[in-house]
Amino acid sequence: MRLDRFLSETSPLTRSLAKRALKNGEVTLNGEPIKQSATQIDTDNDVVVLNGERLALVGVRYIMLHKPVDVECNARRGLYPRVIDLIDLPKADRLQPVGRLDVDTTGLLLLTDDGQWSHRVTSPRHRCAKVYIAELAEPMEGATAEWAIGQVADGLMLDGEETPTQPATLRLLSPTQAELTITEGRYHQVKRMFAALGNHVNSLHRSSIGDLALDANLAPGEWRELTADEIALF
Repeated sequence: MRLDRFLSETSPLTRSLAKRALKNGEVTLNGEPIKQSATQIDTDNDVVVLNGERLALVGVRYIMLHKPVDVECNARRGLYPRVIDLIDLPKADRLQPVGRLDVDTTGLLLLTDDGQWSHRVTSPRHRCAKVYIAELAEPMEGATAEWAIGQVADGLMLDGEETPTQPATLRLLSPTQAELTITEGRYHQVKRMFAALGNHVNSLHRSSIGDLALDANLAPGEWRELTADEIALF
């Protein structure tokens, strides 16, 4: 690997800033000053030091985050803090959310820099189930609840869509709290499904993706790396 590329992948430096650091004598290779940005290095055996700090490549990361409210999944900075701003890891900006949650939705969010793994989780072909807990504006009881459960199981026509949703599972935890399990990821799907049922979602929380549930020990805004067994679920 070229030395300037290695510097850009293992430090906060961009490629151009890495070249400048080399010219300024801020980098050593195996204990010797090095200024040639095109130098090829052995990333497993060579020792690269930038301003006294040894650098190493970061492997792929798999993160579980308890997303809080008022944090957005966008990579660009906007009105709200970004989820990657919550992750205290080198090169956290290279982590990508695996699917998205609305800014006002809380719960399980996965992040990774492994594109193939992310695709396995999000691809419609894999029909990975996602479970949401919705607090509803209007109570659903009796015949209304039975009707809603049947509509969701059959598939709902959402406003602006040409095809119904895939069959899903609705379970009432209380008259105003519902658990919805879906295998798709349409735009604002959960909120739009309840709107199609004549209701409104006051708050929304994702509790699980596939067989992976949100760690109950994680408070909103906290995160941890996935275990090998959890990574292997997808």
